Amino acid sequence: MASMVAGSNAALTAENPGLSKVLLGLGWDVVPSHGPQSELVPMAIMCGQDGRALSEEHLVFFNQISSPEGSLEFAGTEDQEQIDVDLPRVPEAVHKISILVYVDPEVRGPGTFGAVKNAYIRVANEQNLELLRFDIPKGDGDSISAMLFGELYRHGDGWKFRALGQGYGNGLAGVAADFRLKL
Repeated sequence: MASMVAGSNAALTAENPGLSKVLLGLGWDVVPSHGPQSELVPMAIMCGQDGRALSEEHLVFFNQISSPEGSLEFAGTEDQEQIDVDLPRVPEAVHKISILVYVDPEVRGPGTFGAVKNAYIRVANEQNLELLRFDIPKGDGDSISAMLFGELYRHGDGWKFRALGQGYGNGLAGVAADFRLKL
């Protein structure tokens, strides 16, 4: 298992010959409080060469738990959330898959990552053997309401993973603008 830092990338398929399916595990802890707790929601966005969502149907989240062709799917329970990715089934038009988590403003009012600690994303093979792990650095989460944890992206004939930990102060509005979505 390789531990990653923000901005680093790793060659998934080149370093793991025969790798065709990966599990993306997401997890975090929320500091308990007597007031409203932040409710975190993960999502995956399948992007074209321009870095924008291919379509609204290429957004995978709690209301749409799999991509149109079934290459991405929420599954598993070992982490708080898991997304299974069948790499050969990912459409050729998809150049990257962005993995984000946002604070749901409709559950308990506006919230931030201020109370979130120990957030991570891990990449494992089909047998759940962890290949990569990125522990999100604890920064000033009080102004962040959505975060890009990382992304899978095509590189030549293979796939790589990039660790990011990029926060959005403007939450889903910022995500929607960056990925050209109607959220």
